[in-house]
Amino acid sequence: MDIIAGFRKSERNDCEGIYRLICELEGKELPFEKFSSIYLEQLENRNYYCLVCERDGRMAAVLNLRFEGQLHHADRIAEIMEFAVGAPYRSRGIGKEMLAEACRIAKEHGCGQIEVACNRMREGAHRFYQREGMKQTHYRFLKMLEQSGNNG
Repeated sequence: MDIIAGFRKSERNDCEGIYRLICELEGKELPFEKFSSIYLEQLENRNYYCLVCERDGRMAAVLNLRFEGQLHHADRIAEIMEFAVGAPYRSRGIGKEMLAEACRIAKEHGCGQIEVACNRMREGAHRFYQREGMKQTHYRFLKMLEQSGNNG
């Protein structure tokens, strides 16, 4: 297992590296213009924290957090929105270390718990989260909404 040098909060110039990791995670090329617009918007929002890890001069991993107060918890909650470790960097301890750092950051932001929704086909990710002490407690449902015109 590698020793992790450290992590940092992402910056504007990290957008392309993060984009490549998220496209790898999703298995498709996302529209970069929309992606970068959302990324830059989140950078300015104190309710988001994008944690990155660089190795060998490349973006190795990203973990994007959102913090929000939730009525049904009567508490502030951290949610992992995206978490991707590049293929060459998997099984080297980076994910474990990043999740631990994300938990520390969430506590620092006043959160009482951290949660993640994970695609049911990502069985390796499910095992990872369970190994790290996370419990499966919910089902997630979604419905695609038709877009009328260009809502930007």
